[in-house]
Amino acid sequence: MPVTKSVEREMRTAARRQERNTQVNTLTKTEVKKANKAIAAGDMGSAKVAVTDAVSALDKAIGKKILHKNNAARRKSRMVKKLNKMQAAVKPAKE
Repeated sequence: MPVTKSVEREMRTAARRQERNTQVNTLTKTEVKKANKAIAAGDMGSAKVAVTDAVSALDKAIGKKILHKNNAARRKSRMVKKLNKMQAAVKPAKE
């Protein structure tokens, strides 16, 4: 248990931050999973929308200082690379 009032206040603040961070992390992970699932399914329309949503969620996490900018950039890069690879594979099949 905390000894001083300042530590008690800091514990309350930390609990609020932890709750917010958990919510943002959960949302981000969900959006990234949706995007990866859509890419794996090969549906171009839903994959583009899902990737856009995932990139937005990652950017919001950066803005709230929950994710490091390089970590999010790496995730976005890998996701878009998968999307572009899927696009290249689908395009020649249609032509």
